[in-house]
Amino acid sequence: MSFKILLIEDDPVILRFLNLAIKTEGYETSTANNGVFGVNMFINSSPDLILLDLGLPDIDGMDVIKEIRKSANTPIIVISARETEQDKVQALDSGANDFITKPFNIGEVLARVRVWLREKPNSENESTFELLDLFVDFEKRIITVAGKEVHFTPIEYKLLELLIQHKGKVLTHNFIQNKIWGYSTVDDYQSLRVFMASIRRKIETEDKSCQYILTEVGVGYRFRDS
Repeated sequence: MSFKILLIEDDPVILRFLNLAIKTEGYETSTANNGVFGVNMFINSSPDLILLDLGLPDIDGMDVIKEIRKSANTPIIVISARETEQDKVQALDSGANDFITKPFNIGEVLARVRVWLREKPNSENESTFELLDLFVDFEKRIITVAGKEVHFTPIEYKLLELLIQHKGKVLTHNFIQNKIWGYSTVDDYQSLRVFMASIRRKIETEDKSCQYILTEVGVGYRFRDS
C-alpha cells in the first residue's frame, strides 16, 4: 500500500528536500507552499499524513491544524523553527500529533512518519475498554471518566491506547518511546513523565492516585488489568 503524504512548507529548499526524501521511501506526495493552498490540497487529495510548517506566509500553521481538525483525524507532524515549550504544547493541544524542531534530522522525520502511518493490528483489539470509572471507545476516540468526556491530545491518547493494549504488562521507557515517537529520546524520559502526569490528572480522582497507571520505578509503567 502506498501512503499519501501532504507537505505544507513555504521554504522551497526544505520543501524540495522533504519531498525527495519522502518519495525515496516509496510514499506518494503532494505539496503546498502556503496555508490556504495546503488546506485545499488536504480537502482534494485526502492524504494519510501531513507534514506542516507553522511559519507560513498567509495564515499561521496553528490555524491550518484547527481547520483540518474540523473534519478529520489525519496525523499531523509539525516541523517548525519554533522551539519553546509553549509553542509545542499549543500545537499539540490544537490537534497536532507530533512536533519536530528545525533544523531536523531527516532520519528522525522518516521514523516519526513510519510510526504514525503504522497500521494498527485489529485482530485482537477491542473496540471499547472499561475499568472502574474509565471508558474508552477506540473507534470514536472518545474517553470518559465517570460519564464525563475528557479531552486528550493526540499523543496522550496514543499513550493511553498503548498502555491499555498491553494492560497488566510492564512497558519500559524505551519501549513506550519507540512505539509513540519512533525512537528513544535522550532527555532522561522527562517528556514521557510530563505526558504521563497529564494523563493521570485527567483520569485519576484526587483521592485515588495511581488508580489506573502504575509507575515501575526506574523501569517504566504498567496499566492495571483489573
